[in-house]
Amino acid sequence: MVARNGQDGYGTTGLGRFDKYMLQQLLMLFGFFSLVLALVFWVNKAVSLLDWLMGDGQSASTFLQLTLLSLPTILVNLLPIAAFAATVYVTNRLSSESELVVVQAAGYSPYRLARPVLYFGVIVALMIAVLSHVLVPLSQRELDLRRAEIAGDITARLLTEGTFVHPVKGITFYVRNISAAGELEDVYLSNSRTEGERQSFIASQALIVKDEDGPMLLMFDGMTQVYDLEDQRLSVTRFDSFAYSLQGLFGTTQAQRRSLKSTDSFDLLRASPTLLEELRSSRLQVLAEVTQRMNKAVQGFAICLIGFAALLIGGFSRFGLWRQILLAIVLLVIIKSLDNSFEGMINDDPSLWPLRYVASVVAVLMALALMWKTARPARRSRRRAKHGTEAKP
Repeated sequence: MVARNGQDGYGTTGLGRFDKYMLQQLLMLFGFFSLVLALVFWVNKAVSLLDWLMGDGQSASTFLQLTLLSLPTILVNLLPIAAFAATVYVTNRLSSESELVVVQAAGYSPYRLARPVLYFGVIVALMIAVLSHVLVPLSQRELDLRRAEIAGDITARLLTEGTFVHPVKGITFYVRNISAAGELEDVYLSNSRTEGERQSFIASQALIVKDEDGPMLLMFDGMTQVYDLEDQRLSVTRFDSFAYSLQGLFGTTQAQRRSLKSTDSFDLLRASPTLLEELRSSRLQVLAEVTQRMNKAVQGFAICLIGFAALLIGGFSRFGLWRQILLAIVLLVIIKSLDNSFEGMINDDPSLWPLRYVASVVAVLMALALMWKTARPARRSRRRAKHGTEAKP
């Protein structure tokens, strides 16, 4: 069917029928690959997180909250990979089923074929931009606060029935039973952090209460033992009630400061001198951070073009496009390596922030070069056929 009046055999100008079909396939496979990769990354993250939380005696709800807060950071890193995989898979399938051959025979150039990939790349870039500029900083801020709360939650780190726990080096705590009213029964506390002596407390009952100076352990009907290592002398004191501060045992919990990673881009761009002082960053460092987030979105778009153009250059082959798929992967590795190299340079010198986009620009130029090379053989074939026809008598 011949293109006429801005129309083609797959629809009118705008988002044609073929564009909608390919875009639908891309989005469907993108969702599938994103889900699979998110589960893989999430399980890997959850294992280390679960080990840390169990060591601190936290509940399952705390584990669920922290894993959900870590999802935006996981997604912003895996969405470009999922978009690349979806583009390569869909392009390979359309080529193997000769659908691309039919569309090219209808007069579609490689640049015209790339239009649904462009739409798809813009959608992916917008998703990554929302994540990197807004959702990731917010989740990181909340995650930092939750981690600080867990680090300062002495009760959760101590209260494990029937088990000797070591919340920090030099501290041993044991409680036989915890009543429904929160009373601790048969308590043992050992502190060997003081140089030259060991201090132990034994009490039949105890309570952990909060005071202005920090958490306190109120012990009843017990005794304290202090063993001097140098003199090898043991001092025993019995008491009816005794208050022992737990604040010094676990160190002081400093107020959580804001960081570049936990501040959204809108606040960074209009940061006041007070905020910059709190972030302990300069204007150049702030600008480098914002451009890094923006580059993630731009790179997601560029990676889609690389995957499509690399497979399009092969044309139809009944043996598959494994060479073109390998080429796409090699180009992706080159782009990511180049981006990581410039990232290290920018971290050392934030004034080099314009280099952040070099890898993405190179990726787009590579894709355009591959599409240009794909369009040339067809033109040559038409020229040769034309000259051959004219040469016949």
